[in-house]
Amino acid sequence: IARAIHAQSLRRNAPFVDLNCSAIPDTLVEAELFGHQRGTFTGAHETRRGLFEEASGGTIFLDEVDALNLQAQAKLLRVLQERSVRRVGGRENIPINVRIISATNRDLMASVSDGSFRIDLLYRLRVIPLHVPELRKRSDDIKLLAEFFLQRHCERYGGPRRYLSADASEMLMSYSWPGNVRELENAMEFAAAIAVNEELTPADLPPEVCRNDNVQTGNWSAELTGNESLAEIERRYILKVFKHSGQHQIKTASVLGIDRRTLYRKLRQFGALENAQGSPARIY
Repeated sequence: IARAIHAQSLRRNAPFVDLNCSAIPDTLVEAELFGHQRGTFTGAHETRRGLFEEASGGTIFLDEVDALNLQAQAKLLRVLQERSVRRVGGRENIPINVRIISATNRDLMASVSDGSFRIDLLYRLRVIPLHVPELRKRSDDIKLLAEFFLQRHCERYGGPRRYLSADASEMLMSYSWPGNVRELENAMEFAAAIAVNEELTPADLPPEVCRNDNVQTGNWSAELTGNESLAEIERRYILKVFKHSGQHQIKTASVLGIDRRTLYRKLRQFGALENAQGSPARIY
């Protein structure tokens, strides 16, 4: 979204610079954002511009801005107010002209209450707030994004174009996506890497997408007569889940909650591997 805002603005021909604030050690945040002078600290062999200078005329995106420590927040607030930066170890104020977009998945008012985020910085950043709903609340986006990511990774791996079957699309739509768009992209990269056919089935999706309620095994209780032994019930249920997962052993083991080698041993005992996808001895 930050990239889309930049690309559709008058700043689109200037740099777009992004920083994941949680990925930078506290001791390096100030130098990363504002730059440093040569010899300021060990390893500073040359003067270096910070990200604010690199984004001059364009946009800087601060992801997970709540991860900044209080000292860095104070320095950022000064930059926002004075519209200039001072490199670590420097004496000169360098004017900047950048759009700042920040993001967080936390309630910053709660962070203000517990003392981990400055309220003056919150108000300075929150000029035009945008709320992006969780992916599960934007179900219409799931298939569009999945198809986009799928083609991107198919091109990356040099394979043919692939498309989602109706069952695979339905499974993607029914999953809760706790990791939101990033998790969806990872799922499509997984599918692009392991798929054999052009049409992707649920068997090509990551195990967690097909876990538990996402793999429907029908009305199991209605199929029992009450005269089966425990061993027979186990055999029938394992084979049923195996069938409904597209004979995919990782997904089957995940749904059953057992180790893959235990599943392989049982499937071999039941004679179910001879007709399974791939080699009879293959463990997915």
